[in-house]
Amino acid sequence: MTKSIQLDTVPTNQMHILENNFLSIKVNSKGAEINSIYNKQTKLEYLWQAGEAWAKHAPILFPIVGKLKNDTYQINGKSYELTQHGFARDLNFELIKQTENELIFGLNSSDQTINKYPFNFNLEIIYRLIENILEVEVKVTNTGNEQMFFSVGFHPAFKVPIEPHLRYDDYYLEFKEKENIDRWSIVGGLIGEPYSKVLQNENHLPLNYSLFNEDALVFKSLKSSKITLKSDKSVNGLAFFFNNFPFFGIWAKKNADFVCLEPWHGIADAVESNQQLKNKEGIRSLARNEEFSCGYQVATF
Repeated sequence: MTKSIQLDTVPTNQMHILENNFLSIKVNSKGAEINSIYNKQTKLEYLWQAGEAWAKHAPILFPIVGKLKNDTYQINGKSYELTQHGFARDLNFELIKQTENELIFGLNSSDQTINKYPFNFNLEIIYRLIENILEVEVKVTNTGNEQMFFSVGFHPAFKVPIEPHLRYDDYYLEFKEKENIDRWSIVGGLIGEPYSKVLQNENHLPLNYSLFNEDALVFKSLKSSKITLKSDKSVNGLAFFFNNFPFFGIWAKKNADFVCLEPWHGIADAVESNQQLKNKEGIRSLARNEEFSCGYQVATF
């Protein structure tokens, strides 16, 4: 567990590099957000490099995923304001440990967080390199005396096209399993009703800019634990592995050259939400000193 830190003492935007013979990654202390996934063998960058369309790379979502109704929730009869995806992505983490193949970042609750989220916690973000595979893990620990309610999720944006001579619509997503899944409507950032079938006993989803004209594709209960980003015009792509996530989002900004693959333990408020955090769909809870962990892996080729 990390030691207690004062958030304002951690250097802002400090970049940390981890590499092996296959990969080189860069992680920013702000949000413990990975900024680069570079494959030394293919000589390609796989992560979206931020820009005018979207200024992020791969934020960590905590202590909520998505948007709250009126940016407000209630716990124990008191109301709190919290903006979309929570605050972890905007705070500075401390580099707790660096080894030959691992970076560990930590963030603890503080006066700054308690005003928005009345729970004591420890949040660790761990990056590991195993040959050409990047592993990303999050650990959440309840360091307080009361039951803690939270959501956590991932939001990595991958370059599309990966190779500059290709087009966005040269790529597709291949699901490990044949899926029969609905797309849930998004109304002002909140979850509405299922309104269209995205895949009908299929595992192949072509990418095109119009796919995101109505915001993200939000899925519940995918069967797949792997999604591959690939093109029939290239041997290069990536495989994205995730396990036991109840929700999954796929998103891109309008006409932007990336696609986000987002496994979530949590989801935006429903349109009819009563704003009670304990009753929120997908909310998780931890008893005193209890820990929760989850993560994903990316294999680049």
